[in-house]
Amino acid sequence: MSSVDVAIAHRSRLGECPLWSPTEAVLYWVDIDAQEIHRFDPDTGVDDRRVVAGRPGSLALTRTPGVLLAAVEHELVWFRWSDGASAPFVALEDPGTGNRLNDGKTDPAGRFIVGSMWADPSDGRRTGLLHTVEGDGAHRVLRHDIGVTNGLGFDRVRERAYFADTFTETVVRWNYDLSTGSCDDEQIFVDYAPLRGLPDGACVDADGCYWSASVFGWAVLRITPDGRIDRRIDLPLEKPSMPAFGGPDLSTLFITTIGDGGGRPSKPGDGGVIPGSVLAVEPGVSGVAEVPFAGSPPW
Repeated sequence: MSSVDVAIAHRSRLGECPLWSPTEAVLYWVDIDAQEIHRFDPDTGVDDRRVVAGRPGSLALTRTPGVLLAAVEHELVWFRWSDGASAPFVALEDPGTGNRLNDGKTDPAGRFIVGSMWADPSDGRRTGLLHTVEGDGAHRVLRHDIGVTNGLGFDRVRERAYFADTFTETVVRWNYDLSTGSCDDEQIFVDYAPLRGLPDGACVDADGCYWSASVFGWAVLRITPDGRIDRRIDLPLEKPSMPAFGGPDLSTLFITTIGDGGGRPSKPGDGGVIPGSVLAVEPGVSGVAEVPFAGSPPW
């Protein structure tokens, strides 16, 4: 059984989107409700943060170290860590609709795939959209009528994309055309209905297996390419939100968690672990480095 450590003991409100930067050897992550982007250096143990003008749902690396593409409220912005500067890139939805951007990830060609959700999930509204964004800012909608966009992941070897709408309690897979960024042949990959928890954020390891955070389920699951759950790692916190591989050889699984944000208070952590902390596991497998966004930042 893999041991679970606390990498960052911090009561984040809504921790999400861990993202390892190989060139900087740091982990970026966000606290959506606190409107913060964090940067954690495992060598020093220092977790620093920057406040942004809105709720950051997800991040992507760029080809400039220390500069990120951030999904904030209804738009994508460039974000420079050194001084916290930001610059607009492209607005994906109209402001004031009640939606905010949530889970996002680059595909293997460097497009940014990002979805939205109604800001208060307890309302049960399905107003979310799934967008694909090219390096030059051109964008289109891949999917409509989403409750909570989550679980994005890509398997380049098998030419697959994964997606979860937490409302449906399912993870689906698509055939994914890397040359066009289009997807088809949707199939149910994991049915969460008989499982503990709901599907939240995810990542794909070097074997093509899909790691899913079971929010409200106290665990992360590893699912093989044929849809079998072959591992469950129990966690000391109720609401894991997203796993991501990091560390020098991408062998550490970092897991963000939710504190008292997201519309429902968290249960106390086992062993005194603080809800909202970032956890770390050595699962014995490695991940795949995230692809930088194809666009060029202004700095």
